[in-house]
Amino acid sequence: MMKTTYSIGLGLLLGLVLGSSALAADGGNPKKGKHLYKKECKVCHSKGDAAGELTPMTKTMAQWDRFFEKDLHKGKPEVFQKLSEKDLKDIQQFLYDHAADSDQPQTCG
Repeated sequence: MMKTTYSIGLGLLLGLVLGSSALAADGGNPKKGKHLYKKECKVCHSKGDAAGELTPMTKTMAQWDRFFEKDLHKGKPEVFQKLSEKDLKDIQQFLYDHAADSDQPQTCG
């Protein structure tokens, strides 16, 4: 009985963790995010630029979520600071949807 209860609890916990990370980037518009990324981010994040190349495939979905969750880019370039929360969510959605471990990995083109 104890083993069954433990297994069910562990299964529920695992389901909650995996389910919450799968939905973490929901709410953004990936098409708008791609446009914003090309316009605002790619300026500094192309091959050979000082900030280094950065594309959706640079990170996994979970890594992109952590990046935005921890505001790892906040306070750096002025361009990033002028973007609205909705713009940032759109960029995050684009990066998440096309991350290295997504169903549709891609570069920014």
